[in-house]
Amino acid sequence: PGNTVVKAVDDVSFSIPRGETFCLVGESGSGKSISALSVIRLLPHGLASHPKGEILFNGQDLLRMPEADLRNIRGSQIAMIFQEPMTSLNPVFTVGEQIVEALQLHHPDMNDAEAEERAILALEQVQLPKVRERFHDYPHQLSGGQRQRVMIAMALACEPELLIADEPTTALDVTVQAEILRLMRKLQDDTGMSTLFITHDFGVVAQMAQQVGVMQRGKLVEVGRTAQVLRNPQHAYTQQLLAAVPENLGKAGSSPHPNSPQQGLGKGEAILQIRDLNVWFPIKKGIFRHTVDHVRAVDGVSLDIPKGQIVALVGESGCGKTTLGRAVLQLEKPTSGSIRLQGQELTGLSARELRPLRPKMQIVFQDPQSSLNPRLLIETTLTEPMQVHGIGSGHEERIELASRVLDDLQLPRDTLWRYPHEFSGGQRQRIGLARALVLNPEFIVCDEITSALDVSVQAEILQLLLKIRAERHLTLLFITHNIGVVEYLSDQTVVMYKGKVVEQGATAQVCGSPQDAYTQKLLAAVPRLMV
Repeated sequence: PGNTVVKAVDDVSFSIPRGETFCLVGESGSGKSISALSVIRLLPHGLASHPKGEILFNGQDLLRMPEADLRNIRGSQIAMIFQEPMTSLNPVFTVGEQIVEALQLHHPDMNDAEAEERAILALEQVQLPKVRERFHDYPHQLSGGQRQRVMIAMALACEPELLIADEPTTALDVTVQAEILRLMRKLQDDTGMSTLFITHDFGVVAQMAQQVGVMQRGKLVEVGRTAQVLRNPQHAYTQQLLAAVPENLGKAGSSPHPNSPQQGLGKGEAILQIRDLNVWFPIKKGIFRHTVDHVRAVDGVSLDIPKGQIVALVGESGCGKTTLGRAVLQLEKPTSGSIRLQGQELTGLSARELRPLRPKMQIVFQDPQSSLNPRLLIETTLTEPMQVHGIGSGHEERIELASRVLDDLQLPRDTLWRYPHEFSGGQRQRIGLARALVLNPEFIVCDEITSALDVSVQAEILQLLLKIRAERHLTLLFITHNIGVVEYLSDQTVVMYKGKVVEQGATAQVCGSPQDAYTQKLLAAVPRLMV
């Protein structure tokens, strides 16, 4: 308020030797991205200033450099990969045009044909499938992972001396992430490029960095060689962050519910039975839009989900995980097959026939920001579903029920009288969970609910889920691509690939000795903390 000055970055000092990677880690709001944007002076002019300090690049102070000179360095000598590719790519140009433009801007002597070939080579380097077709696609026609690869290709095409990578692999599948990290290390070895890598994944830090710096509230609280910091952290905040990594959380509290011992999928009392499920989307072509083929998003899937267990559904983007989760809840109509909830067939039921069953089966979405109505108070968000399904005798009772759920999720009761934008990402995710829990469901689909969270917030959410599961004897289908989360949280694991289930069983067995070649590849790609 008023003329308050926020020290987003406060007296930070570090250096990056040529050919090395320096990782900046810390939670959201710690100043990591502000530090990176300061290097190439991309912070909004007039809002942000650098009252003191210097940023030396090849002996030149970038903070004092004229804008015209800095423009020659940006992109060609210092490139940046941004975290959110959809907002960084221009929606009205094809991805090929955007890479060609970047190349010709920094290499004016390069003709169109040369620039196009160099751009295609850059896209091939980042393992983009069907490169010559993708070259002419617009950003919205690509998946999140493909867009991120285009951003990386654009940054690396000009072969910079310093690459600033702001969470470049957050939205990527673990196998794609492994390819991208391998590619960045190879380019670094080939060109001697230095990298400032911002991440909150300590597994990535262990793989990529020679040095690591830990930021908290604008200050660099610990800096050192990677192995030293990861094995023997000195600062209490670094110790706290490392303790929150799923592989360090330990198994306390994560044993199955006493009434649901670890069993093979399909044994014991199954709350949900899926048989030969298909969800196909037609591919239409020609002037009369005839169906020429189908996208087999879910292809012949059968599995049982035992009551009271957490079943993890893992696989890469596009493998059909979310479509399967939505089909189970009848948010996506199956093409064929059977889905039974507590013995009752769901497929073929009308919306009216499904309504009495809706409270029993709920979903928590990946992005709480877009799934919560920004115009409604949290009180309305939580009490409206109860009113629709006849839970609570009146408004006061519904308020009390909602307040109790907030207590369970460790949110203050005055949360009810605020709007979604007033909360952090982790708090919004808890509110999304509260919206599902107020209906007292028996089965919840959790769709990538921890993917965008800081490691410490993720740890809190996972521990809360285990606590709630035990108290309410809930059954969860947990969709994720984070294998660390799977190993910590789930009793059973189901692996999907191209619409089919390729492996399923107890988590310890699937993650410990995978049988299918794809599962082996998936687990081998997981960045581990061991250095």
